[in-house]
Amino acid sequence: MTFKLAHFSDLHLGPLPRGAVLRDFKFKRVIGAASWAFNRRQKHLIGVVEALKKDIKAANQDHVAFTGDGTNIASAVEFQQLRIWMDSFGKPDWMSYTPGNHDAYVYIDWKKGLGLLDAYMSSDMKQDQPFPFVRLRRNIALIGLNSAAPQRLHSAEGTLGETQLKQLAARLEELRLKGFYRLVMIHHPPAPGLAAKFRSLTDAPQLKTLLCREKVELVIHGHNHVRSFHWVEEGGNRVPVVGVASASITDKHPHPAEWNTYEISRNKGQWQTVVKIRQWRGVSKGFEPAHSFEIEAA
Repeated sequence: MTFKLAHFSDLHLGPLPRGAVLRDFKFKRVIGAASWAFNRRQKHLIGVVEALKKDIKAANQDHVAFTGDGTNIASAVEFQQLRIWMDSFGKPDWMSYTPGNHDAYVYIDWKKGLGLLDAYMSSDMKQDQPFPFVRLRRNIALIGLNSAAPQRLHSAEGTLGETQLKQLAARLEELRLKGFYRLVMIHHPPAPGLAAKFRSLTDAPQLKTLLCREKVELVIHGHNHVRSFHWVEEGGNRVPVVGVASASITDKHPHPAEWNTYEISRNKGQWQTVVKIRQWRGVSKGFEPAHSFEIEAA
């Protein structure tokens, strides 16, 4: 049977709630709020967000992957707003969340921030740390990573850290031996050269080595706000990496909102993955098919 996974990212849910800056004042939040007021609020529209939710629901997906940046300046009221929106979308066992850099824009206590989304990051496998979490759906293993970490003022970098990488290595090996299709979800692009300076993953080289060594079936990410597909190669192995555009950007932007479906099946012992992309075409048309392609078995 074909497993259908919807994927969207970089929602930047608006509008920015009243008190988002002043209730827990940090200078970087002021900068972020100014960016929202003079730039982002004209691009990231709530009408597109609601249309995306409706479109995905109508597509009858088996699961949904949301790869981060649900918030703008990581304020407590934003996380409350995001949790309400996600609950209106679907149940936590139907959607998985991996944090983005805007979700760690500045430090915020776990209980006031990402902890509010904990139900969407729960694991089906016993573990000592929150990440990586693993969700098992039929013969598909969805593996969520956390690349979000507070950064200096003009940085949008991400970091996994030694502990998370070590646990990821163990999980990937275990799931491979059990015959699962391993789909890794992360906000930042997972290899060097896939994001601009000060927007990349600081330990991308280590992650790339691990993914290729384990010959992971698929990695999906957001962060760059553009559609992308790459083969990441090392040691004679290669891994497919798919990036999705922002989920909320108006069609007046060069890269309007998109969401992807990954149709995963197994035929004669080989995994098959078909990617179907739907793009926002304006209020009169909504989301429509934009492109599709098949990822050949590595």
